[in-house]
Amino acid sequence: MRLVLFDVDGTLLSSSGAGRRALERALREVYGTAGPIDDYDFHGGTDLQIVHDLLGLAGLLPEAVAAGESRLFARYVEWLDAEVGDGGGVSLHPGVRALVERLGEIDECLVGLLTGNIEAGARIKLRPTGLWPRFRLGAYGSDHADRNRLPEVAARRAEVLVGRVFRGPDVVVIGDTPRDIECARAFGASAVAVATGRLGVADLRAHVPDHVFADLADTERVLAAILDGHGER
Repeated sequence: MRLVLFDVDGTLLSSSGAGRRALERALREVYGTAGPIDDYDFHGGTDLQIVHDLLGLAGLLPEAVAAGESRLFARYVEWLDAEVGDGGGVSLHPGVRALVERLGEIDECLVGLLTGNIEAGARIKLRPTGLWPRFRLGAYGSDHADRNRLPEVAARRAEVLVGRVFRGPDVVVIGDTPRDIECARAFGASAVAVATGRLGVADLRAHVPDHVFADLADTERVLAAILDGHGER
């Protein structure tokens, strides 16, 4: 059985900066600062890592950051829900719906999420697309600050769900950043890169994923890569 894990932002969809705006508002409310958020690269980071980086750069001690985390993320979810609203700013990338639906029809594929978003954030962003119920499990930025630990989290949840162990070769991580490729490698999983984020095909290929695509529009070709696993290396 293949465990197929999708990143959210830049891979499945664009939310037109809703997450960044919501986080900035929540940070300013709870901590009085959002740190150097205008210059910070969110791509591939986990929400926990992003928060600690920004506030550390603003001079806050880790204990002070940790003390406000629960309130911060509660406010972030409220602001994100307001930002996303009816989903007018949310758009799926080419081929996403067809691929996710096709994978769901394959008995030997278990489809989930591996994202830096906290779980509630991922749910809010995916809600307008109607795809949230298609993902049977997830590993989120609320599970660990280190993205490289998330494949293990997803594999454990998959084991509980279907009663079998998932090791590296059983897992495929699909994402749009070098951090997605790196976290796949950390678990021994296959990495499928897609250039629907800020990096192009050549930039992603330099990080040696197993497969790289301009987008996910060619369902059959992408599906073959997912089922093939460690193909191009």
